[in-house]
Amino acid sequence: MSGVTVASACVDIFNQIKMKKDLRYVTFKIEDAKEIVVDCSGPPDETWDDFVAKLPEEEPRYALVDVPFENKQGVQTSKLTFVAWSPDDKTTVKQRMVYASSKKAIKDKFVGVMKEVQANDMSDLAWDDILKKMQD
Repeated sequence: MSGVTVASACVDIFNQIKMKKDLRYVTFKIEDAKEIVVDCSGPPDETWDDFVAKLPEEEPRYALVDVPFENKQGVQTSKLTFVAWSPDDKTTVKQRMVYASSKKAIKDKFVGVMKEVQANDMSDLAWDDILKKMQD
């Protein structure tokens, strides 16, 4: 553990996206190396690609994404997915270590997340790969 705490607003917005389904995604960042806070969010009509476009190229983020997809039986569904974004080539070792050691703190607050994606470059977030992960 890194000693980084999770702001109560993070839990509130998690409950909102999980229960109300009125957001497509929420991103979170570590502020002042002390607290995980809400960074930004997107309305339900936005897509996976809209979410990916909001991720900063040079900073790590955590995110919750309500990923809509068609399952193997042809039924439209969605899965609440935790994304850990940590671009290897554009972040410092310290940034990556703080985010890696704080991940458990935020994940423990998000009970009911169905999938997890670890992304270290944009290719890890390609829709075809995400779709396969959702359908497993």
